[in-house]
Amino acid sequence: MKQNILKFICGVSMIASFSSCDDLFEPALENNQDITQMYTWPDFARGLLDNAFLVLPYDENPTSDVATDDAVSNDNDNNYKKMATGAWTSQNNPINQWDVRYHAIQYCNLFLENCDKVLWDYSSETLNQMHLDLYKGQAYALRGLHMFYLLRAHAGKVNGEVVGVPIHLTSEDGTSDFNLPRNSFKECIDQILADFDEALKYLPMEYGDVKTMPAKYAGGSTAEYNRAFGSLQRGKIDGRMIAAFKAQVALFAASPAYASAGVMTWEQAAEYAAKSLNNVGGVAGVDPDGWRWYANVDFIDAFGFTDPDPLEICWRGVVTDEKNLEKEQNNYPPSLDGKGRVNPSQNLVDAFPMANGYPITDAKSQYDAKNPYENRDPRLKTYILVNGEKIGANGSVINTATDNEGLDGIDRENGKSTKTGYYLHKLLRDDINVTTSQGAKHFGARIRYTEIFLDYAEAANEAQGPKANVGGANYSAYDVIKALRKRAGVGGENDPYLEECAQSKDKMRELIRNERRLELCFENHRFWDLRRWNANLTEAAKGVKITTGTDGKLVYTPIEVEARDYKDYMIYGPIPYSEVLKWSSLQQNDGWK
Repeated sequence: MKQNILKFICGVSMIASFSSCDDLFEPALENNQDITQMYTWPDFARGLLDNAFLVLPYDENPTSDVATDDAVSNDNDNNYKKMATGAWTSQNNPINQWDVRYHAIQYCNLFLENCDKVLWDYSSETLNQMHLDLYKGQAYALRGLHMFYLLRAHAGKVNGEVVGVPIHLTSEDGTSDFNLPRNSFKECIDQILADFDEALKYLPMEYGDVKTMPAKYAGGSTAEYNRAFGSLQRGKIDGRMIAAFKAQVALFAASPAYASAGVMTWEQAAEYAAKSLNNVGGVAGVDPDGWRWYANVDFIDAFGFTDPDPLEICWRGVVTDEKNLEKEQNNYPPSLDGKGRVNPSQNLVDAFPMANGYPITDAKSQYDAKNPYENRDPRLKTYILVNGEKIGANGSVINTATDNEGLDGIDRENGKSTKTGYYLHKLLRDDINVTTSQGAKHFGARIRYTEIFLDYAEAANEAQGPKANVGGANYSAYDVIKALRKRAGVGGENDPYLEECAQSKDKMRELIRNERRLELCFENHRFWDLRRWNANLTEAAKGVKITTGTDGKLVYTPIEVEARDYKDYMIYGPIPYSEVLKWSSLQQNDGWK
């Protein structure tokens, strides 16, 4: 019976979005366990918490980028593609987080209401307390995190005022009142941060084995502490991650789309980011290899579950087994038996500067339209597979020209060939052979410190300008961008274009946003960034048609690939139509039906 219950608990996460509310209140027919059985069965208690972990919305595939000007998909059934081209409604919403986030919050609430009664460990009162603290801290952090993702997807304006979503701090049953109004945006942000602060009371800053007992558990042994908070727990939420969560939430709340709510200032957002960055020593902690963490194959191949993460990684994602080739199957060019799913746009290619740091639109860049990929920012060819570059275990040269006879040119093979003239390179390993099913280990990232550095740069620049040290930091937005560009080999020793931007908050804003676009491309950030910036969503995705001229040289002709059809109110996502129909107190965001 216990085995069946555990299977049930794990299975719920996969079907949560299809479950009725009753499934959360009453055990399924085949499940005879009462919630009180968790008191003497810690595996049952942990199962509740595991569900909240399993449904976290971290997608380490570049899915949402194809709904922006950075990429398109060659899969006509892709939901983000449909959304970007006019099919986004409150009934058809690929970014809907409503059901699954509230399911996860319900699990957290059930756990928090009962965890103090659980006998976590029979052998030691101290170890029992340590395990209670570990899991209680996780539960508070998870509730705050799920609330953030719920708010990000569904907060919006009602009658011109930014509002949040209903807050649930207790578990619900069949007698609960579900006809709840939306809480204010401020109440939601305050609750998220309060949950994170509560989690910090219980969790260590970082997991790892110790030789000296922390004062909090002075009555216990190091063996007990290492069992509860040692290296075996790496990958769970810790204090470093919570500091990063706070930075993400603060930047979100301070951003133009939400600033009218008056919840967070740019100075506060910079301070939250700076506190997170203290954990890597500030700007001196920029990882030299952080911009290509997924391709550091020697480290990845040798990585063990209990090993410390590289400096770049605040919270690692999935570390696959040695046979994995899923990303390559989906995104290698068809000549290498891939499906070529994510096609970077010419818009994104053009956003990469020249190696000297100047945008290609600046005369000082020395950009040559006849040789568009030469002397460019090294991140271009690292992140995007351009014509003539190599990929795969055999170092195959990829030809995306439309007048060649291979499979890799534009639309040569329906559903597999590129639509833009480009293929994805970022996140992929170059030593995979899809044809022979030769896979390799992959290292995922949920939060990179590069993201938090860019959070700080954006907030500090908006607060006090390019060269001000803000929020207790001893570095500025300028210092951060200089460090990130230098590690990528952009701008040379003096980076004259950066120096130009440092004279103006507006120019520095443009540069910071572009650096964010480049550094975080294909990591599911731009879709959300454009919205929180109140930026243009309707820029069409472009590509390039490459042909051979009469002189034998390649000719690069820009083409429009896919229009973007967003309305102004789509800066904010909708409340699910079915929920608005059911509950009279629940108001829809302006513009949505």
